[in-house]
Amino acid sequence: MNPWATGLVLPALLHEIKTAGKWQIKAGSLVVLNQLVTSAPLQMARLMHDIVPVLSEAIWDTKADVKKAARDSLTKATALVSNKDIERFIPALIKALINPVEEVPNTIALLSATTFVSEVDSATLSLMVPLLSRGLSEKLTATKRKVAVIVDNMSKLVDSPVIVRPFLPKLLPGLLKVEQTIGDPEARSVVGRAIATLRQVGEVPEGDASDLPPLKQADNGQLAHSLISIYKKAGANPVPSVADVSTMYASHLAANLVNVKNFDVPEWDTLAPYLSFLASSPEPITIAREWVVRSATEGTDDNDVPDDEEEGEDLCNCQFSLAYGAKILLNTATLRLKRGHRYGLCGKNGTGKSTLMRAITNGQVEGFPSPDEVRTFYVEHDIDGTEEETSVLQFILSDKRILAGETEVIETLASVGFSDERQKQAIGALSGGWKMKLALARAMLFKADILLLDEPTNHLDVVNVAWLENYLTSLTHCTSIIVSHDSGFLNNTITDVLHLNRFKVRRYKGNLESFVKQVPEAKSYYTLEAAEDYKFKLPDPPLLEGVKTKEKSLLKMRKVGFQYPTQPVQQLYDITLQVSLSSRVAVLGPNGSGKSTLVKLLIGDMEANKGGEIWKHPNLVIGYVAQHAFHHIDNHLDKTPLEYMLWRYQTGEDLEEMTKANRQISEEELQKMKDGALVVVEGQKRLIDEIIARKKLKQSYEYEVSFKGLSSSENIWLPRDDLIKRGFEKKVIEVDTREAQRLGLLRPLVRREIEKHFADFGLEPEFVSHNTMRGLSGGQKVKIVLGAATWRRPHVMCLDEPTNYLDRESLAALIEALKVFEGGVLVITHNRDFSESLCKEVWAMRDGRLEASGHNWVEGQGSGARIDKGAGEEEDTYDAMGNKIDVKKTKKLTSAEQRKLKKDRMARKKRGEEVTDDEL
Repeated sequence: MNPWATGLVLPALLHEIKTAGKWQIKAGSLVVLNQLVTSAPLQMARLMHDIVPVLSEAIWDTKADVKKAARDSLTKATALVSNKDIERFIPALIKALINPVEEVPNTIALLSATTFVSEVDSATLSLMVPLLSRGLSEKLTATKRKVAVIVDNMSKLVDSPVIVRPFLPKLLPGLLKVEQTIGDPEARSVVGRAIATLRQVGEVPEGDASDLPPLKQADNGQLAHSLISIYKKAGANPVPSVADVSTMYASHLAANLVNVKNFDVPEWDTLAPYLSFLASSPEPITIAREWVVRSATEGTDDNDVPDDEEEGEDLCNCQFSLAYGAKILLNTATLRLKRGHRYGLCGKNGTGKSTLMRAITNGQVEGFPSPDEVRTFYVEHDIDGTEEETSVLQFILSDKRILAGETEVIETLASVGFSDERQKQAIGALSGGWKMKLALARAMLFKADILLLDEPTNHLDVVNVAWLENYLTSLTHCTSIIVSHDSGFLNNTITDVLHLNRFKVRRYKGNLESFVKQVPEAKSYYTLEAAEDYKFKLPDPPLLEGVKTKEKSLLKMRKVGFQYPTQPVQQLYDITLQVSLSSRVAVLGPNGSGKSTLVKLLIGDMEANKGGEIWKHPNLVIGYVAQHAFHHIDNHLDKTPLEYMLWRYQTGEDLEEMTKANRQISEEELQKMKDGALVVVEGQKRLIDEIIARKKLKQSYEYEVSFKGLSSSENIWLPRDDLIKRGFEKKVIEVDTREAQRLGLLRPLVRREIEKHFADFGLEPEFVSHNTMRGLSGGQKVKIVLGAATWRRPHVMCLDEPTNYLDRESLAALIEALKVFEGGVLVITHNRDFSESLCKEVWAMRDGRLEASGHNWVEGQGSGARIDKGAGEEEDTYDAMGNKIDVKKTKKLTSAEQRKLKKDRMARKKRGEEVTDDEL
């Protein structure tokens, strides 16, 4: 029997196994079924969705012989499952079919911990769906959630709606029911995501898939007429009939081949024996080959395979799959690269752009040429911290991959702007922009066949971006793959787009503009527009004592200078500035002009050492995201975002604040504190031990101090200015910071509140509570950093190059959030779209000097609108477990009511009744 006729025979066999009155017929049908598994494995695997339900019933047959034969057949049929991800679970899956009550929860738990990366076919789904369908009926919410995670992950790996359609009626209704009845909001969102993925893959716009129209399949009659027309064209006499049994049989086999898009000539040659019954001339083999050509032309969708056949040398042509942690990124994707082309790697955050680049660099992409065949170089600006003290020149000379001599290295560094003096500088003293130029110089010296550039314009000013564009477009022998959120740079540079979407890589000819015309939904890669359903939200800052308008200054610098200890020249000169709640500041300037240094002084990461004064409101909270944003979380990548937040704010304070320079006490400051610790109280000499607490004192504060060797009853209160004069300024700042965080930290540090906070930045609870940060994309990590920085409800947001790792859609959402933010905003950026759409004030930095424009600096409160005190005071109150406490407001009594109460109290006292002190 021809293997492609299996679909004709199988329904009759399954019918007998299910309904035959005699057990011998059932057993015999099972034997034939086993033979088909051996003789036509490919065809039987595609029909597993019909086989498994019948065998699952037969294993409970009352006749022992049938039961044994059915279990044997089930074991042999499941061997057709070729998915490597679940191969080791097949025995457990069979057990779950045989004993569902006990085994289903355990098997689902095993599968939920599995990373699925292999393509999911009909055979795989046939074995999995009965288990998953049963799992949706389990009582435990955790089990239902795990089922939803498995469905979501596996659905993403289904290549065609034809494969998943037979299983939709078994899964979709159950998922919809769970979504409506499950109590846990986070689990409900996971179920909703699984439903959305299943609908997308199965092309089900709405409903539960119970009334779907059939998918387009090859038509037997159409193929029969096509065959007869070939005979007519060949001059056959007589011309065969469409109604001939051999015509109908051959057409059925051909339809099965077309449905699986199998147009291999040897497979179609197997139809020739049946065609020989129709006519002896022309040769049946000739007719079969003409038939396959015509069927292939009519049966192939033009969009199935992009045309990638063009002139030029192939550097790479491979098919591979890629996963990162527990997340599937690419599945049987094809990557084809031509020499001299410049490819823009495009896709949403989390689709695997940077991971693919890393995988190529680390040799983890199956089929990618080895370094001996193709020299590949990954350009990165995050240089290892162990190299901070190494000079620029020595850093490149020590790279064993670079074979160039010292003279060539010096000339190349000079060509990208490194003077002799700068080549001798330590890497740690370079700005982000100069570090990127150093990475590019190293790539030039490597003489690569393929350059991998991950966000190459990060930290580069306009002049250097233009230089990079010219350099890349001048490379005719080298291929580039570029990941960048700078749409202008991509548009001017690339020749092709590699689009990462739905676990595939598809190439589009032309630049970014051309790509957007072909794929309109990718417009977010090109325009800075926020989607209606995609928004960020920053928490409103709490009120500050003494601040009645948004114009009142919260932070000031006066004549501040700074110089790095290892540098021969000063970095900042005479810096004077002011920040308020209304500030919207863009800090602009060329690479190395001192922008990041200025911001680090503002937030307290460094201290001014060349004179000047820095003042900030004692209760001011600043939210800071560094230029290299990931440094905030680099030491915590094996934690989930939830665990990171619980660690960082475990004491009620921000543990990151403890490491700042303005919290570290130097030897000189320690000596000053020792000299100023002596206090004379009523003729008694005392030594200050600690500063305990703070309270308001007119326009300033006074602080409770304890003394060495004395009990707390001997504590006294000293004014702020007095303590600062005595050298206790950093101890005062420590108490101020603690009080500021206490005032701002009104939300409970519990899972629900943390998930809700991160949801305001577009991060789903699944990633917050169930995924370690190591497995998240760069864009998702930046959202974590933003969320962590705003947990304390800061009064001022300070963002150093925030555009580096966010896609255009997220950038637009961040801009809209900052526009309506009730606090001040400071932004360092080279992205003109970002700065012009947000900032009205500019701090222009050049050669360490600041020129401010567009500001509204005032002395005192200013003339702006008064802050509504009621707006920030009505906060929800929670207990230690995160439960909301309903606080009843006390009504203020009128004068008449107070007089009446007083009269009643006096009367009760006169009658001898008990009256408390509170009532008097």
